[in-house]
Amino acid sequence: MPLIDTHSHIYLPDFKEDIVGVLQNAENEGVEKILLPAIDNSTHEQMLELEKMAPEVCLAMMGLHPCSVKENFREELKIAREHLDKRKFVAIGETGLDFYWDKTFTAEQYIAFNEQIEWAKEFDIPVVIHSRNSIDECIDVIKEQQDGRLKGVFHCFSGNEEQAGKIIDLGFYMGIGGVVTFKNSGLDKVMKEIDMKHIVLETDAPYLAPVPYRGKRNEPAYLKYIVTKISEIKGISTEEVVHYTINNSIQLFDC
Repeated sequence: MPLIDTHSHIYLPDFKEDIVGVLQNAENEGVEKILLPAIDNSTHEQMLELEKMAPEVCLAMMGLHPCSVKENFREELKIAREHLDKRKFVAIGETGLDFYWDKTFTAEQYIAFNEQIEWAKEFDIPVVIHSRNSIDECIDVIKEQQDGRLKGVFHCFSGNEEQAGKIIDLGFYMGIGGVVTFKNSGLDKVMKEIDMKHIVLETDAPYLAPVPYRGKRNEPAYLKYIVTKISEIKGISTEEVVHYTINNSIQLFDC
């Protein structure tokens, strides 16, 4: 079954010793594309090197993660913009808002998020949104910015049915990963009500590994467990899950 992991940080140090094996595992499980979200300038080089190593499989995004928005965020945005001016990227991101760890730079997060949304419109590519403890706030920003040119995905969606409806109304997708396999996440109940045409698959590797690997390092090969869980929740075949999510991913990311 062909699969696309739409969100995976396999360029991080967690994979330094066995990245070739990780890519082989992914290939063995039918993962044909792995999209690499940017974090900040401290990891851009590693991300782009991995893309060079496996250009048929790994496709890089460019952006500034909200957790990396600090005093120097203007410089970080400048560096990301310079990369975007040099070549094509599959998406802007990941960007967004994160009110879980630290709210010191909330105002700056909003500035960085809005600027990167403008880039997505300018380059006509999707925006990949990180919305930890900030789904409603991110929805509000997208609602304000949506002029018909904006497309993208709420990565690692873990919201409720009402929030899902708002995201769909804005023309955005939801990225579903390992959290859907967690026993008490509640995401299974929400997934029952969401049409498959609004879903893409992701791992967020090395984070949020699905059951039976919860708590361990995640990797793209584990997408199959997410597929199986969604098929159980929706009462459809795994082939149907793959069919929908592959088509959605290709339509959104042109990959």
